[in-house]
Amino acid sequence: MSGSRKAIWAVVGALVLISTLAGAGGLAMSLYANHARETQAPKTTAAESDLARFAVGPLASLETPTELQTAPEYMFRDRNGTAVRFSTFEGKVVVVNLWAMWCAPCRTEMPTLAKLARSYQRNEDLIVLPINVDASADALADAKSFIDVHEPLPLYSDIKFQLPFEFPGKGKMPQTIFLDREGRIRATFSGEADWDSPQAHALIDALLAEGAPAPGTSPAA
Repeated sequence: MSGSRKAIWAVVGALVLISTLAGAGGLAMSLYANHARETQAPKTTAAESDLARFAVGPLASLETPTELQTAPEYMFRDRNGTAVRFSTFEGKVVVVNLWAMWCAPCRTEMPTLAKLARSYQRNEDLIVLPINVDASADALADAKSFIDVHEPLPLYSDIKFQLPFEFPGKGKMPQTIFLDREGRIRATFSGEADWDSPQAHALIDALLAEGAPAPGTSPAA
């Protein structure tokens, strides 16, 4: 091969190499740009209702969905073993608290739940409903002794330990659920909280105000 041909092929090879490198570089830049857009894109969150304004302070993790679901028609029992369903309390605002003796945060927050119940003791439109989910007769007996020192809280139980999985918390403990007068899940909270806090009172007052009879009228008016 003559010197001129070698020179030509050398130039062609250099051009091919440059083109290949440029293509690879462009691909790399494109991948990086796509990755940057993905990592910098804002995370989407589930839509929340106007009750989200109460998700501050001790209730910062409060979840307030806009798509409302009715509380499950799951049967649990009262202190005497009588079957109860959430539909029993329709027409009232219900604060459901799922707890167990093996759950330390459950026991820690119980005094604040008792204070909340005492604060609204004269308001028949509010039900504070702690439901124990211990799965043995011995543990349930301990739960009865424990709840009795936190008056005026009643004892309800789900010895099958199924209720925590029927609500949005999907097994988290403790788990607190707020039901409106129509039995719909309006807010949920997983973990320990101060249920006698101003934020908790404000949330409950807002739910009580929904559908409440006007002053000077009877509920049937």
